[in-house]
Amino acid sequence: MSLSLEITHQMPDFSLSVSFEVPPGITALFGPSGSGKTTVINAVSGLLKPDAGRIILAGEPIFDTSLRINLPPHKRRLGYVFQDGRLFPHLSVEKNLLYGQRFAPQDEPGPSLESVSELLGISSLLQRAPGSLSGGEKQRVAIGRALLSRPRMLLMDEPLAALDEPRKEEILPYLERLRDQTVIPILYVSHSVAEVARLATSVVLLDKGSVLRSGPAEQVLSDPTTVRQLGLRQAGSVLSAAITAHHADGLTELTVSGGTLFLPKMDRPVGAKTRVRILAQDIIVAGSLPRDLSALNILPAEVTTVQPGSGPGVVIQMRSGSDHLLARITRRSAEKMRLKPGAHVFAVIKAVSVARTDIGTR
Repeated sequence: MSLSLEITHQMPDFSLSVSFEVPPGITALFGPSGSGKTTVINAVSGLLKPDAGRIILAGEPIFDTSLRINLPPHKRRLGYVFQDGRLFPHLSVEKNLLYGQRFAPQDEPGPSLESVSELLGISSLLQRAPGSLSGGEKQRVAIGRALLSRPRMLLMDEPLAALDEPRKEEILPYLERLRDQTVIPILYVSHSVAEVARLATSVVLLDKGSVLRSGPAEQVLSDPTTVRQLGLRQAGSVLSAAITAHHADGLTELTVSGGTLFLPKMDRPVGAKTRVRILAQDIIVAGSLPRDLSALNILPAEVTTVQPGSGPGVVIQMRSGSDHLLARITRRSAEKMRLKPGAHVFAVIKAVSVARTDIGTR
């Protein structure tokens, strides 16, 4: 099941004109405030009627100005999760969840209360009142209620924005499970690069109502031309990895396409798939294989792009195996090393620079 849309809409402060597809998995709508993210998701939900265009869900037009189709929200069969849980305070968690089933088609199979509760880790909360839940627990219940309506697609508008960092860390693993264990496509609005890097399988980068870039998360996030939109301090790369060993000195060994990485011990079994986000500012570029260096992570790479910035820095994109890495260095260093596409280099990464929040399941 997938979604495709091509819409235009005039907003008070910008003109929206977007076209992209949402495949299975989590597609993140990312961009600065006012770029059109919430406008797009509201158009998909039916809360906003675009001026022109079409939205096709699983081959069915749910909006098409040429065909004069504009299904009301309740007929689109979409689950919408907002920034706040919007739970009914007078109902228990179980009754909030069962409320979602009232809107589920009775002639179609779907998840049970038990399976959804287990997936989201809320089985022990069923008899609790919403007022006694943490922010992360409320959001998990809201997601469960949406799932039990048997939606064809989930819409999430910055579901973690109102949570503090501990609560975000609490809910992220459950969103990863949702991504990996269900076939429902998810359109996910966020302004957090770290969130997008950890969760998204594909990314649509918006700015001023237009799509700047869309595609697999690994490609979009490691594209040097998108660094300005992502923010220099947040620019980086996402690597798929497999855990190969846990060592007695507290390090976990991972295999990536370009070689081996050692990171602080991860609480996951050998053989598990994971993804690692490495910031551009945490990579040193070496022209030859470094020796007698404290850094354990050294990946051979080939320079693919040298992107000058407006200041004294440049962004270097390198290919290591099938992955792309970004490094932010000074223009002076790039000129001294004569870095240009095709140059063979080594990417040096500190193990301690990779935060636990930058490691997710795959």
